[in-house]
Amino acid sequence: MPGEAAAVAAAILGAVETASLDLNLLRTFLAVYRSGSFTGAARLLGLSQPTVTTQMRALERQTGRELFERLPRGVTPTPVADELAARVAAPLDELAAVAGPAPAAGSRAEPVHLAGPAELLCTTVLPALAPLVADGVRLRVSTGLTDPLLDELRAGRHDLVIATTRPRGRTLHAVPLTDEEFVLVTAPVWADRLRDARHARDIGEGGTEARDLGEGDPDDRGGPDGPEAGRSAVPETPAGDPGGSFDPALLHDVPLVTYAEDLPIARRYWRHVFGRRLTRTAAVTVPDLRGVLAAVTAGAGFGVLPRYLCQDLLESGVLVALLEPEDPPINTGFLVQRPGACDNPDVTRVRTFLLRAARDW
Repeated sequence: MPGEAAAVAAAILGAVETASLDLNLLRTFLAVYRSGSFTGAARLLGLSQPTVTTQMRALERQTGRELFERLPRGVTPTPVADELAARVAAPLDELAAVAGPAPAAGSRAEPVHLAGPAELLCTTVLPALAPLVADGVRLRVSTGLTDPLLDELRAGRHDLVIATTRPRGRTLHAVPLTDEEFVLVTAPVWADRLRDARHARDIGEGGTEARDLGEGDPDDRGGPDGPEAGRSAVPETPAGDPGGSFDPALLHDVPLVTYAEDLPIARRYWRHVFGRRLTRTAAVTVPDLRGVLAAVTAGAGFGVLPRYLCQDLLESGVLVALLEPEDPPINTGFLVQRPGACDNPDVTRVRTFLLRAARDW
């Protein structure tokens, strides 16, 4: 196995003596490639950062090829490094699995370090993993934004990360985990005001038909006792109409509650559903969607939330979906793991369990 990895490397890198390719250099190379930095590789290997830097310089000097482009933060692999990693990773991982220390009989596995969005972890993922915890699996959970968490995954701080975007490149292994649908929601008090504002506008612009809508029998206009009772206070979107019969201009005077100042979720919803840009500022920003949910539920205004977070409140009538487009915005979450041999069997258990449980989310 060691000879196979060195021979593959020599074939890729050209006329270099096979014996000169130290396996330690190849191991360090693979750690740098996977972590995206010399510092991350040092942490993974238990070495100092200067030692990693020296080893990579030695490998580049031996091969006469540049393997990494140095960046202000970390490194990026060259095409030669991409090819080398693709060829030597499997032999080195197999060697690590064979040569690694066997767990002592009866010993407990190390905790599984899992990271992802706080809202999804706390409301969906951790309850789903309860049976594994009851069976002895230990978890160490971290929350945060996807990009920093993926950097920490490369550096070896986490075993698994739930990411809101697919990682770029080939240094991480990602599989789709779940789709989250976004919903435009508000409290019933605001939904009632929007309905009244819409009726008033229609009466002013629509003539007899609008007057009939505003003054007819409650059964004809979906009043409290009519056929529309229990549904959204604002009529839902007709099938095939991307913007629906709901005019977002009605929300002009309604406070917007959102996750961040740049309105990432709301802006995406506006582009996808209404086909236009959202140009307004938020009344409230809170970097936790559970806070957005609490504020909107209390009547602070409107917001855009993942359905898994507010479905129960929608069903109970505590929240109202302002419209239900046929093609709602959807974001795919990915379960991400560092490639390579893993000496903790509980990481595999958690990964397999999550992929199975997510089918019902």
